Amino acid sequence: MKNIIMRAGISPLDNFDPTHMILNNSIGGNVGNLMYQYSVVRNLMTEDTVITPDYYNYSTDDKRADEINEKYDCYVIPLADAFRPDFVPTLRKYTKLIKKLKIPVVVIGAGLRAPFEPDLDGGFPFDKDVKEFVSAVLEKSSMLGLRGQITADYLTRLGFREGVDHTVIGCPSLYAFGRDLTVRDTNITTDSIVSINSSRLSPDNVLEFIGRSSEQFPNHYFVPQWMREFVMTYTGSPSVNDADDKNYPNKMSHPMYMNDKVRFFLNVPTWIDFLKGVDLSFGARLHGNVGGVLAGTPSLIIPKDARMRELTEYHGMAHIMADQIDEKTNLMDIIEKTDFHSVEKNAGRNFDYFIEFLNKNNLDHIHNYSYNEVPLDKEIAKMDLNPPVGPITGCTMEETVQRWETYYPKVNAKAAETEKKRKAQVKEKDKRIKEKDKQIKEKDKQIKEMKKTLNRRSVKLALKLAGKRK
Repeated sequence: MKNIIMRAGISPLDNFDPTHMILNNSIGGNVGNLMYQYSVVRNLMTEDTVITPDYYNYSTDDKRADEINEKYDCYVIPLADAFRPDFVPTLRKYTKLIKKLKIPVVVIGAGLRAPFEPDLDGGFPFDKDVKEFVSAVLEKSSMLGLRGQITADYLTRLGFREGVDHTVIGCPSLYAFGRDLTVRDTNITTDSIVSINSSRLSPDNVLEFIGRSSEQFPNHYFVPQWMREFVMTYTGSPSVNDADDKNYPNKMSHPMYMNDKVRFFLNVPTWIDFLKGVDLSFGARLHGNVGGVLAGTPSLIIPKDARMRELTEYHGMAHIMADQIDEKTNLMDIIEKTDFHSVEKNAGRNFDYFIEFLNKNNLDHIHNYSYNEVPLDKEIAKMDLNPPVGPITGCTMEETVQRWETYYPKVNAKAAETEKKRKAQVKEKDKRIKEKDKQIKEKDKQIKEMKKTLNRRSVKLALKLAGKRK
């Protein structure tokens, strides 16, 4: 039996309730993370392989290296846009941990966060940290799997060899169900059911277009992904922000929330099942539309940065670029011109590259066997998965009270525990400071004694010398 530990906030076999997922950040800040983590688990979980999530704990403590070496045979680290400024502290901790590990460490799907047209030659403030991280990983595995060509060019500029140290595999999420992707033909009309996703980081023209387009389809749902949106959907507050923005549903007063048109998913199977029931998925979220593709639903993505651009280009996902959108752009016109089957064309080739990458890193996978039922699917079939969370505005009073009585006592308890730990740390710090002060005072006392001794000796020596001169 092979035991793999994997970077993830939740396993597909966990069935945590919303309160647990919020308080433990099981989604890693963005529920889209669950999509590629699910795919990696589904591909690597054979009948002889157990995969355990690290719940985002091990990366912060290199002292657990001995524990990892003892319990596990491999550390698999699926990453998104990990090469970015705010991820540098975590990257450094991982580097420190990986250097202490004696087991293989395989990075799957790392990407660069950069502007839509990145200046790779200009470099980034985190170049040194990325080099140290990649070097540490290469000491424990054959090569890194990257999300796209922009990231590959970036690592090549840092001195790593494409095809030797790193290779492009795209986003693992698109390989969740094997080699082929099939998008169904759908007659999309204004009566169609549409799933909308959006990101406040998108340019204003994109947000305005998404907001305007949602009004064309009365039968729409908004699928948010951020943690702040999770909390607001489940409890009703606080708002994502205080801005009055009609083009982004950032408050409970927005019509999408008030009309019960929002769904926040807690697991991948229910998310994909939902998307199977809609006629179109569109918006500025990568995994919101990857889910649509996996469901066989026509999906249109609007890339907003280099990360989304390189993945869109690599996988041939149906898209429209932000600079092609103006106030006259009409979604129905785009739908008529879009080839939603484009994502199918290179799916087999991309999947083969992914499997080749797994083989080079000696990772066993389900495609080495002829399973009647994939091991992960077999286990999930036994579960009663939690349904998506709808906005509290759509709940009965009983349901609303149940959410509050489940959530807030645990929030308060966690806050109290955090404060207790903080006070204990402050107390321990004060104790260390007092001990240091005591040591300093003792040293000062010793120095004073030594000075007195030196002064006495100096006086005696002076008197002695004076006597000789006489």
